Amino acid sequence: MSHRKIRAVALGVILHGNRVLVRRHLNGVLDPVFYRPVGGSIEFGEHSSEAVRREVREEIGAELVNLRLLACVENLFDYQGAVGHEIIFIYRGDLADPALYRCESIPGQEADGESFVAVWLPLDAFTPEQPLYPTALMEILRRELATADT
Repeated sequence: MSHRKIRAVALGVILHGNRVLVRRHLNGVLDPVFYRPVGGSIEFGEHSSEAVRREVREEIGAELVNLRLLACVENLFDYQGAVGHEIIFIYRGDLADPALYRCESIPGQEADGESFVAVWLPLDAFTPEQPLYPTALMEILRRELATADT
């Protein structure tokens, strides 16, 4: 029997035109750099929608409004030499403070004190060398933007 755990995660997709708010991560083993929307683990007894609101509030000090579930995906991956398994709830939301859309970057901080910067990147900025994760997210965002254009 394996002692590994499946992690439940909620991510907040925040779009501004054709750009998405993401944070840069370093893997160092397989993919040196990758990007992912702000979000994190769902706590026991917490609904995924509340988790994404909490994570965005804790990490970048922002409130999400107009939240809606875009997709739920399963993500199997290697991170720093270990196998990971996540069930990810991907939500789209808007920032309650419109001034944040005018910022090129938004400073953030993880629960462990690690600082990071969230940045707005266009979808074409993501490449195999600097991917957007989870891998299913790119197609989800393309469909979302195509729907918004019609």
